[in-house]
Amino acid sequence: MITFKKLFALSALVLLGSCAHYNDTAETPKFTEIRFQDEAPIVLEVGQIEIKSEFTPTFQRPNVEHLFPVSIEKSARLWATDRLKASGEPADRTAEFIIKDASVTEEEVPSEKAFYKDNLHYKAVLSVVLRINTPDAHTQTAMESWREISIPVDTSIENKEIAWSKMTDKLMESFNQSMENNIRQYLNMYVKDNRVIFEY
Repeated sequence: MITFKKLFALSALVLLGSCAHYNDTAETPKFTEIRFQDEAPIVLEVGQIEIKSEFTPTFQRPNVEHLFPVSIEKSARLWATDRLKASGEPADRTAEFIIKDASVTEEEVPSEKAFYKDNLHYKAVLSVVLRINTPDAHTQTAMESWREISIPVDTSIENKEIAWSKMTDKLMESFNQSMENNIRQYLNMYVKDNRVIFEY
């Protein structure tokens, strides 16, 4: 005969086992937007800055940018929001941050060795133009950043998303540094308090 005390202990053990099993279940990774609010803004001597995109996703392979948990196009918009600021004057001078390309392509690459898995090769491209418009003319600088990765063809969707997220992080990290260098070199005359003089 099972006593009440033994029955209670057995129930507690089953419940504890259930809780341990639940806690061991892997959680879905959470992906956050890439921001640059902790970096000093680049203040342009313009009345206002317009952020726009000329990139239109196809939603068809080999393009897969729409599958990425963190959008490259949105990351570029947020970069411009965080890093570019308008001084407010002169009012007749404006800046345009234009996203030309924010695509990702996928290609299946057969293994060159027997008994080895095929790979999926991804290439991400971010191409933008920053244009300063004055009443008489415009001046601009362009930047294209890209990154490539390869992963096994049978990678799970969860691990694909982790790889894609890291790919976007690295792409934006590179873009952030290169774009700032471009602005300070080719549009330095429009950067407020810019004391750097380039000789050509």
